[in-house]
Amino acid sequence: MKRHFLTWLFSLAFIAPSFAAGTIPGISMTQQLDEFAKPLSGGKLYLIQAGTTSTPQNCYQDTALTLVYPNPVTLDAAGRVPQLFCADGSIKIRLTDRNGSQKLVQDNLLIVGPSGGGGGGGTVDPTTIFQTGAFMQFYGTNTLTGWVRCNGRTIGSASSGATERANLDAQALFQYLWSADANLAIGGGRGASAAADWAANKQLTLPDCRGRIVASLDDMGNVAAGRLTATYFGTAATVLGASGGGESLTLTAAQIPAHTHPNTLTDPGHTHTYQQPISFGASGAGAGILGSATSGNTGSSTTGITINNAANTGGGNPHRTVQPTILATTFIKL
Repeated sequence: MKRHFLTWLFSLAFIAPSFAAGTIPGISMTQQLDEFAKPLSGGKLYLIQAGTTSTPQNCYQDTALTLVYPNPVTLDAAGRVPQLFCADGSIKIRLTDRNGSQKLVQDNLLIVGPSGGGGGGGTVDPTTIFQTGAFMQFYGTNTLTGWVRCNGRTIGSASSGATERANLDAQALFQYLWSADANLAIGGGRGASAAADWAANKQLTLPDCRGRIVASLDDMGNVAAGRLTATYFGTAATVLGASGGGESLTLTAAQIPAHTHPNTLTDPGHTHTYQQPISFGASGAGAGILGSATSGNTGSSTTGITINNAANTGGGNPHRTVQPTILATTFIKL
């Protein structure tokens, strides 16, 4: 048994080519025997979605996941399974003989990439260490095998016309997001189930991380910490996929700190011009007779009033609120 195990490890390390898609260790390219140690000639290998009874899951002849195998896969005359490439994740298999007699059932088998390089070193397919729905930022602008960009575009089946990824390998993410976030839009409306919408070739809208920083939910299974609140975030910070905040802010009068702008006006003093009439006396009865008037100024005086007035200033323009930031591409695992 130990010898066979070492042989299998050697084949993974030195024979299998490196590829981005995964395979099923111990199954792909192996010879299957019956209970009498005879080759399982013409046997049938059923490829099934993990956790289901019989829902088919496709595997492929190529690493690009474009040349799909029939399901079930028929073993050759020597009982050998062909080389299989599958979308990363887990899978269930069921093996029967040519007459349909069940020989093996195994669920939740991890689809992994090969090792290689020798000398104790080697490489591992990095897409196998992430689960469907995992976020990753990558320093580049192109697409990545096994991932799609969180750009608000859509995913779906090969017949869906989805704009980011229209391929069978998007099914796991489609169904995961359908269940995880009921607010993600489904083209044509949300149906009875994720499987039904996938089969109906509908499109699911991806989370939109364009120009956004990813932050943690304010509760995450605990009570809300209150570090992000609807008052300032703009919406409930305990809802998956909620977005808030902004690049800039224009302050209202109520948001400006209380302050004054001193502008002192002091009365410098002033005078008034006046005319003083001159009266000439007369004998006998009757009033005096007015003569010509003289003019002059009153003495200078002040009111003693000082006015402090707030002057209007400012342009009312928005100011930036962006933290120090570097940009990359955010991906989500298929």
